[in-house]
Amino acid sequence: MTRDNPSRGPLRSSLVTQGIDRATHRSLFYSMGLGRENLDKPLVAVVNSFNEVVPGHVHLQSLCQAIKLGVAEAGGTPLEFPCIAICDGLATGHAGMKMPMLSREMIADLIELMVTAHGFDAMVLLTNCDKVTPGMLMAAGRLNIPAILVSGGPMDNTSFQGKQVCYTDLIEAEGKVIRGEMSEAELTEFEHAACPGCGSCAMMGTANSMNMLTEALGMTLTDGALVPATYGARVALARRAGRAIMQLHNRNILPRDIMTLKAFENAMAVDMAIGGSTNTCLHLPAIAREVGLALEMDKFTEIAERTPHLTLLKPAGKFFAGDMYRAGGIPALMNELAAHKLIHPDCLTATGKTVAENISGRNVLNPEVIHPVEAPISPRGGLAILRGNLAPEGAVVKSAAVAPEMLVHSGPARVFDREEEALEAIFGGIIQPGDVVVIRYEGPKGGPGMREQLLPTSAIIGMGLGKTVALITDGRFSGATQGACIGHVSPEAYLGGPISLVAEGDVIRIDIPARTLTLEVDPRVLEGRKNTWKPPESTNIAKGSLLERYRRMVGSAMKGSVLE
Repeated sequence: MTRDNPSRGPLRSSLVTQGIDRATHRSLFYSMGLGRENLDKPLVAVVNSFNEVVPGHVHLQSLCQAIKLGVAEAGGTPLEFPCIAICDGLATGHAGMKMPMLSREMIADLIELMVTAHGFDAMVLLTNCDKVTPGMLMAAGRLNIPAILVSGGPMDNTSFQGKQVCYTDLIEAEGKVIRGEMSEAELTEFEHAACPGCGSCAMMGTANSMNMLTEALGMTLTDGALVPATYGARVALARRAGRAIMQLHNRNILPRDIMTLKAFENAMAVDMAIGGSTNTCLHLPAIAREVGLALEMDKFTEIAERTPHLTLLKPAGKFFAGDMYRAGGIPALMNELAAHKLIHPDCLTATGKTVAENISGRNVLNPEVIHPVEAPISPRGGLAILRGNLAPEGAVVKSAAVAPEMLVHSGPARVFDREEEALEAIFGGIIQPGDVVVIRYEGPKGGPGMREQLLPTSAIIGMGLGKTVALITDGRFSGATQGACIGHVSPEAYLGGPISLVAEGDVIRIDIPARTLTLEVDPRVLEGRKNTWKPPESTNIAKGSLLERYRRMVGSAMKGSVLE
């Protein structure tokens, strides 16, 4: 493998720092306290998604300072600029949840704007949550200048009433209050305890899933995914990343040298082994597209068939993100997979070394947390792509979080055209054991924005229906979701997909082992419904608004919900 690309040439930043006709440019830099010696060095963008809204990002200032120190130590000039970050937990359950998927595209665009406008030579991307990490990786692939990602790390878990808990346990507690199994006073006490401090939620949510997959892709330093947010080792890692970006720059190692097809196959294998969030099926194809690769859903199926499920974290299991770190983290997991030829160990990474070099000697320290390949939780990966007449283009389920008795299920459809209607019915006792809740017009275009259906899924669990009721939607799910929850149904209802034709009481059959999703209605009946179907009238979407533009431009969930 060639690890160096000697064709780097002059600094990109020389376009704004060098030459007689750049005196005005230099003067602007001088006005901010930089000297000529700073401008003669590589200019490194430090993209900081710090804000005072998101727990995963509220502590990033100290990491940013460590990154900048590392860059300066290694001979670069670090220059920080901000990036937006939305908290899915705060956005869920109202119109705010239309925004996170859209923010992914905006994050990539904003970074492209800033880096291109100011001629940066390299960049360090400081992130932690949900759509921020994939948005930043999309920008890295698109710009293809030396880049490395640093995450803020997972939140600590905590104790409540003698049990170790985190955010996802609190979600389920709301249903217990309605059922009379917990008092409102206890709920108040719980909500003060569930999230003890900064960091991404301490479970297998989208934030930790994407940080783990970023390490598997090779775009972080070793252990970059799971060092806890509160550890000094997280600050030390950030400082090393600042030095590492200069090594990548000096050797001209670019994101497209790292994020190859084999690297994406590694990420998908790790995704299956950890039972990651279903949102990864949106984000990996979107990132791959930026480096000129097409990740089809069949590739997820192919890798799931050969990759065992080895880790079961909250909400489906009893362990937390910190437990996985202490069990050896992603390096130990990848070493276990590599020993059975389930990943490509020769892929180049942001350390400047190969995967094999990064994971050498990293053994699993707790086989209860990271199972050996010979004794997996399941012989097939923790995510599954389903197809059938209800989802001709596909649908996604986190099979690792489905109760065994719900892996195969048939039941009558209870149909709702919005999340709010379904939530009211669940809490109102209308949904009964055996039902299949269908929530539609929540897809990329239909939402618009493809809202997470976290509250309905949590309500199903909280109302004691998690092992008897399924939920199917053209929207998506939070990583905190558990149960027989099938999302990304495509084509979506807004485009007249089969999910738009489901009527109350229709029988739907789910067979996750067989990878099928079937609407058991006579095709002639469905054809008659199709002839009378009309797209719904848009509500509360102002012409020319951000959401209206997103609706016009966004593509299928099966292709990553990218803008076309």
